Amino acid sequence: MASTCPSEVRERRTRRSRFGCRNCKLRKLKCDESKPQCKRCRSFGVLCNFMSNVPDLQPIAADTGRPLVVRGKAELQPPVASAVWTSDESTFYQLNAKCQDFITRYLGRSLITPNDPNMIHVNRKLLRLAFAYPFLMHASLAVAFTYDRHLNSTLGCRRSLGECYHWTQSTALLNRRLREPIEAKDKDAIWGTAAALAILTFASTDACTPEESWPLKSSDQSDLDWLRMSKGKMSLWHIVNPLRPDSLFCVMAATFAQMHSPMPESGIDGIPNALAAVCSLNDSSTARNNPYFHAAHGVSQILDLPDSEVTTGPTQLFMRSIQGPFEDLLRKRDPVALLLLYLWYRKAGRSIWWIELRARVECPSICSYLRLYHKGNGAVQAFLPGGALADRWN
Repeated sequence: MASTCPSEVRERRTRRSRFGCRNCKLRKLKCDESKPQCKRCRSFGVLCNFMSNVPDLQPIAADTGRPLVVRGKAELQPPVASAVWTSDESTFYQLNAKCQDFITRYLGRSLITPNDPNMIHVNRKLLRLAFAYPFLMHASLAVAFTYDRHLNSTLGCRRSLGECYHWTQSTALLNRRLREPIEAKDKDAIWGTAAALAILTFASTDACTPEESWPLKSSDQSDLDWLRMSKGKMSLWHIVNPLRPDSLFCVMAATFAQMHSPMPESGIDGIPNALAAVCSLNDSSTARNNPYFHAAHGVSQILDLPDSEVTTGPTQLFMRSIQGPFEDLLRKRDPVALLLLYLWYRKAGRSIWWIELRARVECPSICSYLRLYHKGNGAVQAFLPGGALADRWN
């Protein structure tokens, strides 16, 4: 016993390496101190960070073995053949082959509304800006990864490592940039990044199945998180003013006008009779005496449009209406509020891919919730699949 105890003590003491990488220390593992990549980091798929300028738990680009990002004040190294960079005064990032492919395949055109020439114009100018603003490049690549998930996955596909990585990098870099004075030259990049982050938040749910999704799942702080992000984006409007004359977004004036067009002050003109009835709306209804007023008008703007005409502008009218008493009803899972959201999802999701990604799980979740807890409400049930009014709007 006496002869074995000292060796056991020495073994326990050597589990920590004085000169090992931070990743192993964070994971409470013994580092073999191999350079430039220790065995544990290599097997875990992260870049070994015994150097101070390498982030903790940084994923390795699978196709090149190079880090996805290098940060710090080090001088740029001579680029490898066909290298593509995005950099500013404090951060730079070398795009790997997959990112370069996504730029060619997706970001060279408009992912948001592919048939809108103004959006294509905006997207191409944003892509040029992205090479000078890493937070915009990361946001753009995250949207491209999300769009790729939309094209190549079915219900329940989780976000990829690349999607999560670029999203978090963009968020961190933008937050850091917003703590500094905003110059005129930075405004378009900031607005483009904020818009991309709002889309990412909307398109990404934590649920893989309707049963795991809101409103079936228990309440928590993530409920309607996309709504908070959308409001956060709009809080930047007066700071960056996307409609200023020198803004690249000024060509979208008509779309912004649709998004901010005034709602009717009273009545039910334009609202289908069955929908007005389930919302208890009539000719004397206003936003003050009926909490569904603006939401019903907003969703009715798109219900009878051809799918090809359901674009970002008109869909935003409903999103704009989610505030005040109606937002409270939605958070409380009020059946009529849920029905209005369901109808909006069904229509907008057929034309706008990032809305469809959320609708894939939340639409069936809303249906199940209404059938489970409000099966006696015939007026609401009539709009759901199998109901008397389902063929018109499903």
